[in-house]
Amino acid sequence: MLRHIHPLLGPDLLGALRALGHGDEVVIADANFPSHSIGPEVVRLDGIDAVAAAEAILTHLPLDTFEDAAFRMEVVGRPDEEPEVCRLFQDVVLRLAGDFPIQSIERFAFYERARKAQLIVATGERRLYGNLILKTGVLIDG
Repeated sequence: MLRHIHPLLGPDLLGALRALGHGDEVVIADANFPSHSIGPEVVRLDGIDAVAAAEAILTHLPLDTFEDAAFRMEVVGRPDEEPEVCRLFQDVVLRLAGDFPIQSIERFAFYERARKAQLIVATGERRLYGNLILKTGVLIDG
């Protein structure tokens, strides 16, 4: 039993997050994302929406301060459109990680980047485009 751990983070996800190093990437995927066929290790959070998963993960995961560290999938055919779920992602990132703007990535480029990630967290998110990639930063003393 542990204290100060977000309650959505079970032992499998905690272990997978703990194994990440600087520059590693984690995908928070919606229910439509091809999580199990794309390649990286998958930890499932069925019944949990992607924004809640992002909040749980960012409670403990530092983001990379050397380059862009948060990415969302663009809406096909409407790259300037920002779905509500992505605005909620941005709110969580700002509140828990700091001033990190979420960059948009074309759908197929997002899949390619996800293939190289170390971890996919498959959520039950039903809102379209509820996908987020986070790049791990470093721990700082203090």
